[in-house]
Amino acid sequence: MTILIAFDGSEDARTAVEFAARTLRPAPVVVLTVWEPLLSQINWAPLAAAGALAVDTETDEWPEEEQARRLALAGAEIARKAGFEQVEARSARTTGPIWAGIVDVADELDADVIVTGSRGLGGARSVILGSVSTRVLHKTHRAALVVPPPKKD
Repeated sequence: MTILIAFDGSEDARTAVEFAARTLRPAPVVVLTVWEPLLSQINWAPLAAAGALAVDTETDEWPEEEQARRLALAGAEIARKAGFEQVEARSARTTGPIWAGIVDVADELDADVIVTGSRGLGGARSVILGSVSTRVLHKTHRAALVVPPPKKD
């Protein structure tokens, strides 16, 4: 069994990692942060405004890549502290939506379950912002565990 945990650094993602550790049987875990180059995200902006965001031609790295690596490592550390023993941190670049990157990596790993947090957005906010967890749930052919945000006191 392989558990793929999508991690974006949010409190909701942390909650999902900790819930998975309490609920799922011990198994190898891949903590995944999917990133998209900022230039892809701002395709509506003039190219002149995005000039400073170009890839570093000497290292062939995007600024977002290092941030994604650090997030995945932080998520892996949370997973270890929560009780998972075999944990791998991984970041993956996507040129499409984040949910598609998660599903693609799950397919590549042949993951048994995808774990993701949910921000609990409803109504108009969900429509405007989209929902990675909802799309993962509906677009994958794998088991998916969507963990709701913690209850507020």
